[in-house]
Amino acid sequence: MKERNAMGMTISEKILSRHAGLDAVSPGMLINAKVDIAHGNDITAPIAIDAFRKAGGKKVFDRTRVVLIPDHFSPNKDIDSAEQCKMMRDFAHEQELVHYYEVGEAGVEHALLPEKGIVVPGDLTVGADSHTCTYGALGAFSTGVGSTDLAAAMMTGELWFKVPETMKFVYHGRLNPWVGGKDLILYTIGLIGVDGAIYRAMEFTGETIAQLTMADRFTMSNMAIEAGGKAGIFIPDAVTEAYVEGRALRPYTFYTSDPDAVYHSVIDIDVAKIEPQVSFPHLPSNARGISAVGDVKIDQSVIGSCTNGRIEDLRIAAGVLKGRRIAPGYRLIVIPATPAVYRQALQEGLFDIFLDAGGVISPPTCGPCLGGYMGILAKGERCVSTTNRNFVGRMGHKGSEVYLAGPAVAAATAVLGKLAGPDQLK
Repeated sequence: MKERNAMGMTISEKILSRHAGLDAVSPGMLINAKVDIAHGNDITAPIAIDAFRKAGGKKVFDRTRVVLIPDHFSPNKDIDSAEQCKMMRDFAHEQELVHYYEVGEAGVEHALLPEKGIVVPGDLTVGADSHTCTYGALGAFSTGVGSTDLAAAMMTGELWFKVPETMKFVYHGRLNPWVGGKDLILYTIGLIGVDGAIYRAMEFTGETIAQLTMADRFTMSNMAIEAGGKAGIFIPDAVTEAYVEGRALRPYTFYTSDPDAVYHSVIDIDVAKIEPQVSFPHLPSNARGISAVGDVKIDQSVIGSCTNGRIEDLRIAAGVLKGRRIAPGYRLIVIPATPAVYRQALQEGLFDIFLDAGGVISPPTCGPCLGGYMGILAKGERCVSTTNRNFVGRMGHKGSEVYLAGPAVAAATAVLGKLAGPDQLK
């Protein structure tokens, strides 16, 4: 489906205007817009369900567009998480939700929704999780909301939005070896800071984008919130088309930004200058190139999450680890993001590589990213993780440290037991 003609708007403004039933919008406008998908997880959905009932909600606006995914503490780790998941499960059955996924079918929500074609290009999507911005990789405007906002969206199918300004990031040049989407976004956040894009849409464009896989793009959009961004969005292209073709559950629209669209700012980035990145504790913006990390002993690598738990990420990690063992006393935790990724990795023999290296493989879960389970750190321990946050106590004890990186660095670090890139392996 081709977009309607519109002049002088960014892709984000176009999507918002179409969903608000307006010909045009501009930054700062308050609009009421129809949402395509509203979703929650086992932490946020129970609060939304409670708010839904207190507000007199009887039926969700559309049982095909309200999505509930138990992924943070599932399979349940304790009684509290079991109760939360049961509340979701009961609500999903009561409302006859089409997209509720039980253990065995569920995965990390931000990998699962695009994989199953639930979110499509041109959508306006909200989720009660800050990393809902992930779906901007498809050319959708997606953003995180609070649980009470989710309750309102579940009831009415609408929400109010303040139209954000857009920052345009233009990536030039060819990627260096081992550099991918995670490195580009860590570098970018390092450039502008964790408050550099507050309540703005981050639009990623430039000649380099064509070199990026969808996995790379999902990772970059996912971490827009780590710079304060309201959304992180790509202009859909042939790579997008190849991904959504055959999996999209609904018709979709490829929007683009107009040549005369107005931006808050335009930032040019030469990717040829970027090497594999590591964000030191305790902010994603504390990024530096692998050649500048120094001698930092690490205890654990986590490879997974909504940033780097896709099959492309596991292939990179396996490529580094093949024929090698992790350092003595080291812990390597590998978490495929969805059951489909799990099966694909199994079929490709990647699990043999991880097991031979001394790693452990978890079922799909968000567990360690938020200090939930499956990899909690003790006081004084350090982890290099492909997740997206490294705040104080994020993965366990307040006296632990999390270093953010892509799968290649996480794998190489596991072999040497200290921060390292693949080129440092013999």
